[in-house]
Amino acid sequence: MPPPFIPGLQLCRDLYELGVRPLLTGIPHAAARIGPGSEVLGFDTERSTDHDWGPRLQLFVDLATVDAAALSRTLRERLPKDIHGRPTNFAPPGERVQVMTPTTGPVHHRVDITDVATWSRRHLGFDARTTVTTADWLATPTQLLAEATAGAVYHDDTGELTALRTNLAWYPDPVWKQILAAQWARIAQEEAFVGRTAELGDDLGSRTVAARLARDVMRLCLLLARRYPPYSKWLGTAFAALPGSAPIADALTHALRADDAADRQSALCDAYKLAGAWQNRLRLAPPVNATRRPYFDRPFPVIDAGRFADVLDPGGRRIGAVDQFADSTDVMGRPELTRALAAAVHPGHRPAPAA
Repeated sequence: MPPPFIPGLQLCRDLYELGVRPLLTGIPHAAARIGPGSEVLGFDTERSTDHDWGPRLQLFVDLATVDAAALSRTLRERLPKDIHGRPTNFAPPGERVQVMTPTTGPVHHRVDITDVATWSRRHLGFDARTTVTTADWLATPTQLLAEATAGAVYHDDTGELTALRTNLAWYPDPVWKQILAAQWARIAQEEAFVGRTAELGDDLGSRTVAARLARDVMRLCLLLARRYPPYSKWLGTAFAALPGSAPIADALTHALRADDAADRQSALCDAYKLAGAWQNRLRLAPPVNATRRPYFDRPFPVIDAGRFADVLDPGGRRIGAVDQFADSTDVMGRPELTRALAAAVHPGHRPAPAA
């Protein structure tokens, strides 16, 4: 029988407190569990334990004064074999995907020894300890920003890791407005298509457009709530956790369940109205009358979402951050590619190539 489930962030904290910290006497360091992993976002369950989950850490030290290889050997030899019944040994060693595996010998641990600058450049494509430029914001997917700012920091002697996370806590207002405008623009591009596709007898197409629009509304609400939207696996979970999101969730659920296209489009308009009222309450921009209206002379109700984009970013290009115009997970997890894409799309905000 497996041991009782303990949330990963607690398990990692106990790895640090019980196993790692006693071996670091005299070594200034930071210890954290950030980066990829369901536990970082707080969404892990027993199902998560089947791979890349367990007692693991990022350990940040000064690589100029600390022999990382020697420290790793010390951890291999002296870490406890388990924390609360969960092995600290991972196998196969060195593979991309690893599983907790009991051992009676040295521990092939997942304590990743690095420094803050190296981790930031590898994970984000730039060093976020100091200034984060508009180009950096636009080139970085929200999933990566969530991974850098969520999770837990268990210790930080120098404050470098804390400074990085403070710098990345949320977009500056001008960037936030630009990204919100791009999100409204995505809705504006397709809000009439739910009815138009159904008019052609394409019910599946109408449902597909409705699902795309529901996804965009969920991302919009997370952005309005100052939460970095995670990628698709966790998007609904993160959205459902937002205070006050229940009426919007009800409208979106109605839209996705509706068999009648007019009912589907009406429910989506209800969700847009609620999101528009949310933006008005934030006073980020002049208020917009959040009511539905005809789509020109066609019989499809819309909210004319472009109006919300216009007040947020007058004259903007409405393209936004990299994950608002591209969504391949294999691309979004590679900063060298996201920064190249952003440079091509935003020539006026060209990020430096990934370090």
